[in-house]
Amino acid sequence: MRNIKKYFILAVLAASLFGCKDFLDETPKAVLSEDQVKTLDNIDRLVIAAYSWLGNDHYTAPNYLWTTGNLRAGDAHKGGNGPGDIFIYHALSVYPLIIADMSSYPPDFTDHNNNKWQRQYTGIVRCNSALRVLNEVSEADFPLKAVRQAELRFLRGHFYFDLKIHHKLVPYFDETVPDDEITKISNVALSDQELWTKIADEFRFGVSNLPETQPEVGRVNKFTAMAYLAKALLYQAYVQDDKHQVINIDNAKLEEVVSLVDQIEASGQYALVADFAENFLWEFENNTESVFAIQRSINDGSPDGRGTWSTALNYPQSAEFGCCGFHVPTENFVNAFKTGSDGLPLFDTFNDANYNPAVDAVDPRLDHTVYMDGKPFKYDPSLIVDGNAWARAPNVYGAFGSMKELVHPDCPCRAANGPFTISSMNTVLIRYADVLLWKAEALIELGRQMEALPIINQIRQRAANSTGRLNNASIYNISQYDGSNWTQEYARQALRLERRLELGLEGWRFFDLVRWGVAKETIDAYLAVEKTRKEYLKDAIFEQGHHEYMPIPQQQINISGGLYQQLPGY
Repeated sequence: MRNIKKYFILAVLAASLFGCKDFLDETPKAVLSEDQVKTLDNIDRLVIAAYSWLGNDHYTAPNYLWTTGNLRAGDAHKGGNGPGDIFIYHALSVYPLIIADMSSYPPDFTDHNNNKWQRQYTGIVRCNSALRVLNEVSEADFPLKAVRQAELRFLRGHFYFDLKIHHKLVPYFDETVPDDEITKISNVALSDQELWTKIADEFRFGVSNLPETQPEVGRVNKFTAMAYLAKALLYQAYVQDDKHQVINIDNAKLEEVVSLVDQIEASGQYALVADFAENFLWEFENNTESVFAIQRSINDGSPDGRGTWSTALNYPQSAEFGCCGFHVPTENFVNAFKTGSDGLPLFDTFNDANYNPAVDAVDPRLDHTVYMDGKPFKYDPSLIVDGNAWARAPNVYGAFGSMKELVHPDCPCRAANGPFTISSMNTVLIRYADVLLWKAEALIELGRQMEALPIINQIRQRAANSTGRLNNASIYNISQYDGSNWTQEYARQALRLERRLELGLEGWRFFDLVRWGVAKETIDAYLAVEKTRKEYLKDAIFEQGHHEYMPIPQQQINISGGLYQQLPGY
């Protein structure tokens, strides 16, 4: 892991640490004994191994949630070379084809669902294995014990959070659960709310035990934990029934979200960068807006590095890159950036016609987010996008491309593996702009929408100031809200669109829709028009009480002997 000591050691399962001692008289090779692991150096390496797992993702199980967060939300089409090219992505886009055993779908047999489940639980096992060792070491021998425990619990909380927003009900166990008891824990042992509380408690421990700053870039601190706690509480505040519908909003949790963000703001450690572009350029990573990021690396001594394999398919099909044209923004998403003569969004009419760069004014964040024909790629006026030539199947998906997660072809951070491009540019999981918008959302739901107004305007003002690198012929017109008619309902509408524009294609849109309880109505409205534009969507239909979550993988149900219970509809 870059900027943290480059030690990568597999967290050892308890069975390896505490296995039967009389099985062999010889010490097994390539297995660490309990005494070896308990050396002070190795304890810290176990912690680093848990961090490193964040970067061990892949496009079949990405931690950059473009597949499950954008394809399901109507913000992006799959792309690639037609529906059969990684079929699971096609299934995510049309909904009914999502099934509990995705490995049964040819031609690629890629069970994205089960792969992601396995990877996140591997991360949890790494955290638990390290905690078991760390818990037995005295603070006198290891003064950083509480800090490292908090880092591990934070990381474990992250892995559980990811599983939770994907599957809703998952088995929860920590380092205190014996290995032979883990298989007895059902995914419904904890209720929806109880599981959220368990996840929130991981971050609460971090708030209480982490320092305000860390000496090494990449390690989480007290305010990182505060941010993730605020995020978990925001999700938990929207109480759902068994059919995933929002039935209540917990104001006490929203109040705590506001308080936590207030403390993060007061710390002075984070701020919006001056230019929106700097969030998506390698040379500005770990800036003041980066609250929590996967520290990516290439050429780090490991076989494939911890580069951006999660987005390796998303580069243009072009001579500059090679492959593969996935993650294609929808017309609906692009149109959402259009603005009226007053510089404000066209809430009700933005999708009446497709964006025409020659006549339509837009929010400048469009050109930071989407590459399209005739415009510069990654702010380089000498590298102009050739839309149809850069797309794999423009007749199926169109010729737009998602740009935030990509790097310039000349970036020193870039590496190529055959036709695939990866980079060492960090994957930012929490941006400070996101944190501020959580506060604005909580304030609006609490009926304190006037307090949310300057937060949203601050973010829009930064967008307005972020045209210097764009250097193209787009018509930009963006303004702030003046507060007139700023009712709770209008503020809610403004906030929800602001999240779509500010965090566009960063992987959070679908999870926002489910949290708010508006997934069905939003996706129905998207499909009603997009089906007339994209033939492949003709059979797409979003079923309420079903498609809000991914199924529990069938392989996991089988392994559990039927202990795990499937979600409604699958």
